[in-house]
Amino acid sequence: MTESGDRVSLVCPLCSPDAETVHEVLRPGGQATVRCIDCEHTHKTAIPETETAEVTIVVSQAGESFTTEMTVSAEDGIETGEEFVVDTDDALMQVRVTGIELGPEHRAEDAVLASVDTLWTRAVDNVAVDVTLHPKDGDADNTRSVRVNVPGDMEFAVGDTVEFGDEEFTIEGLQIRDDAPEYRHEKLDHAGDMAFAKDIKRVYGRDESLTAWSAW
Repeated sequence: MTESGDRVSLVCPLCSPDAETVHEVLRPGGQATVRCIDCEHTHKTAIPETETAEVTIVVSQAGESFTTEMTVSAEDGIETGEEFVVDTDDALMQVRVTGIELGPEHRAEDAVLASVDTLWTRAVDNVAVDVTLHPKDGDADNTRSVRVNVPGDMEFAVGDTVEFGDEEFTIEGLQIRDDAPEYRHEKLDHAGDMAFAKDIKRVYGRDESLTAWSAW
């Protein structure tokens, strides 16, 4: 339902009789009072109400998941790989669609939201990236794994040396996630190749930590 202060697209009889412009709702109702943002003309008009739907959203983050509900425009479309903001009890979260469920054992790559039962998503604003590190001497027996928590839009580039707390390593390869937008290859290993943390399944690096092997 439209409320006072909402912004809607409507025809303005003064400045845009043949096209819609953004209007602010001053007083909702059957004949709402609205003001055109472009020319500030105030007039009354009926505001068509958008049909909505309730969609179940499963959010996965760092190996855990939770379920929430979201009211959406029933006519809008959604597709795997698309990102949007979910308003949870704890915070606003940027998520990426990894699966669209229309019914039991019925999944699709894209759909109209009115037909969607469940959206399976992964949080991408803050992510955990798995890193496989091998020592400078190349001894594969001493390869180890660590996990770093970083913003989803952080860039990792092959050839860069990075530090996370006591960990320091030079990036030698990036394994890209299946749900990531199109990259040149599924694994990037040329100097300068870059990917965002939210798109990375695993980082491969050469350990540069001075104390990395003190416990071995």
